[in-house]
Formats: sequence, C-alpha cells, structure tokens
Amino acid sequence: MKQSIVLYKKIPSDLLQRLEDNFDVRFFDGINETNRAEVLAALKNADGMIGASVPVRAELLDHAPKLKAISTISVGYDQFDVGDLTQRKIVLMHTPTVLTETTADTVFTLILMTARRALEMAEMVKAGKWTRSIGSDSYGVDVHHKTIGILGMGRIGAALARRAHAGFGMNVLYWNDRPNTQVEEEFNARRCELDELLAQSDFVCITLPYSEQTHKLINAERLAKMKSSAILINGARGKIVDQAALIKALKDGTIRAAGLDVFEVEPLPADSELLQLPNVVALPHIGSATEETRYNMAACAVDNLITALTGEVTENSVNAHLLK
Repeated sequence: MKQSIVLYKKIPSDLLQRLEDNFDVRFFDGINETNRAEVLAALKNADGMIGASVPVRAELLDHAPKLKAISTISVGYDQFDVGDLTQRKIVLMHTPTVLTETTADTVFTLILMTARRALEMAEMVKAGKWTRSIGSDSYGVDVHHKTIGILGMGRIGAALARRAHAGFGMNVLYWNDRPNTQVEEEFNARRCELDELLAQSDFVCITLPYSEQTHKLINAERLAKMKSSAILINGARGKIVDQAALIKALKDGTIRAAGLDVFEVEPLPADSELLQLPNVVALPHIGSATEETRYNMAACAVDNLITALTGEVTENSVNAHLLK
C-alpha cells in the first residue's frame, strides 16, 4: 500500500506524476478557510506534505499523527517551527541550492533599477513626459566601483559578491556570523561589524534568513547609520526591516532609495505608503521566479520528499541530523 501525502501547491504535471508513481496524493490548491476541513481530514493519514507559502504550525500538525516528512518548495523555512517538527520526529526538507543564482540576479536587478532610477524613468517615457533631454533632477548614481555591503554570506550572498566584484569592480564588505574565506580570497571581500558596514556601504543588501535574531534588524537606529546617499536592497524576508522606519527614512532623506522584493505583509497592500514614494522600487517577491528555477525548485522538493519517505536523507534537510 502506498504512503499518503498532501500536496498543497500546484506543480508541473510531470512532477505530479512522479509523486503519484510513489504515493497516494491528495492535492489542495493552498490551505485556506475554504478547504481547511478537507485538508485536516487528509492529514489524518498523511505520511508526508509538500508545498510552499503556507504556515504549517501545530494547529495543522496536531491533525497529522502519522506525518514523517515535509518538503517545502523554497530555501527559506520560516513558515515552520523547526523545534516543534523535531520534537514530533518530522524531517523538514528544503531547496537550498537551486535558486541561488536566480535570486542573486534579482537582487542585482534591484541595485541597478534603484541606482539608475530605471523604473521611474521608464514610467516617465510611457507617460509621454519625455519632451527634452533629461536634467540633473533625473540623474541616477553609478554602481561600478562603489562599495556593496552584504548582510549574510551564504550561497546567495556569495553569488551577489561575485557579480559585484567581477562584473562591476565593487568593493565588497560583508557581515556574517562566521568568516567566508572563499569570498575573501576570490572577491577580495572583507568581513566587518554591522555598524561599519552600514556606515561605509553605498548599497546595503540583505540576504539573511529570517529568525527571531534578525527580526527588524534594520530599524530606525541602523538606518540612521547609513550614508544619506546609500540605497537599501532587501531580497531576503520583509520582516528583517522595520517597514515603518524605512518609510520615514525614505521620506526624510536619511537614505537615498530602497529596492524591495519582500515586505512585512505580502502581497503588499495597494494603499501602502511605500507605493507612493518615487525612491522605491517594489517587486512582487520574484526572487526565484523564472520558469527554469521554479521548475527546478519543485523537482528538487519532489526528490526530497521521495528520499525522506523511501530512502536515507543525506542532503537538503533542515533537521534530519537532530532526529538521529
């Protein structure tokens, strides 16, 4: 008899077929109030779960006494209480490697868009307001040979450092809980304290995972330590930045601009004050959103779940080492 799994996000048909070849699959298009009762009923006999973008907390897990594994189609796992999963002997799998380059592309896109005011200028042209050569009031700033400060130096941070150093000749500073000797040797990066990074960087880029320790790490006090000409880029998680403090800093000129792919609440409300500010570029959390990467993430997550339920986990696990 096949093991039973709950799939709570649409995936490509060939990957769905792989799951169905291995498991009895119950599919739900997300988990919400409309289908919650059906999901809870399905969880009673579920051995595994796979999906993304939905908090999976105790109120769901209490209905899943047989659950052995969860595979999230993401690198981040802030939708889960890892300690609780570990206590319940549930292995959590994620996709840490397949989205690195694509997400770094997105972060650098935000750097270029904010520095050169590309979105603002494009909208001016589309509105028919380009009637003469632009003046100094429309100038952007250079990116090449400036200083980039990267908060977090994992895979995405290192990929961003490579783009900055090799492609744009930038000086690379980073703040991380431990040294990354590879980026120091290959990209001449320098590890420093957070206050120094904020004070010296022209672009402050967040690639940290979200946790209790990083919650509102970038607050009013730290924004005030940045250059008034500096640009903040967040491609990690919205709650790492105090959004109200950021809005104030952007309005009063504490910093020059912000490029944001993530927000405290997503989707970003249409009446958010951020959307009224000309010095903000806001994207709808597209960090890994390319056809190739999203497919590869789903494929990795499917492989992860199959391995977790039928084989021995050797990679891509958040907590398997804690279950031994």
